[in-house]
Amino acid sequence: MSAAPVMTLDGPGGAGKGTLASALARELGWSLLDSGALYRLVGLLSLRRDLDAEVTDDLDAAVNASRALDLVFEPDRGDGQRVRLDGEDVTDAIREDAVSAAASKWAVQPRIREALLARQRDFAQPPGLIADGRDMGTVIFPDADLKLYITASAEERANRRFAQLSALDVDANLGRIYREILERDARDASREVAPLKPAVDAHVIDTTGETVAASLERVRCLVSEKGWI
Repeated sequence: MSAAPVMTLDGPGGAGKGTLASALARELGWSLLDSGALYRLVGLLSLRRDLDAEVTDDLDAAVNASRALDLVFEPDRGDGQRVRLDGEDVTDAIREDAVSAAASKWAVQPRIREALLARQRDFAQPPGLIADGRDMGTVIFPDADLKLYITASAEERANRRFAQLSALDVDANLGRIYREILERDARDASREVAPLKPAVDAHVIDTTGETVAASLERVRCLVSEKGWI
């Protein structure tokens, strides 16, 4: 049992759960846990320290680093939050494609997931927590008060990512983005520990072809039923 009400949003990358989670956290005045950021931090550290998950000593080092992460989540003026690691603002760095790929590979390691388990649960503090991730409702907060599974087609998610990168003047290849999304989905869904899947009691929301406002309104209806708004 957590010390505060918890709402979980799970689902694949690019489905919109992060945007929805941030909006709900602001509206409710609750804390926000971006669990993916924790794994991205491990991915960033592994690249900076040249760690390989297949090498035992490197895995030991990554586990120790995961337990000792000196991180701070700060409210952002935009839709999300800033992430600081050892005082350094790494918000943009952990969103790079290379870091995303590294994070996905480290996330399949049971020892890494175990090292980050308690830290994630510690985020459940009054007045409440919005937890965004891939196993929030199935593993981290199995007794959450409200569970959502936010999804969208791979094509939709690839187009969103392509548009996002293009807006930042980043040279992007839509076909490559699409293939990487399929590969990550396959890894996340087939891993032995905490595979990506909806909790049995989760409300599934498909955001394909839907505006953020429309998706948010659907979620608000579920939140309203809980009496939180």
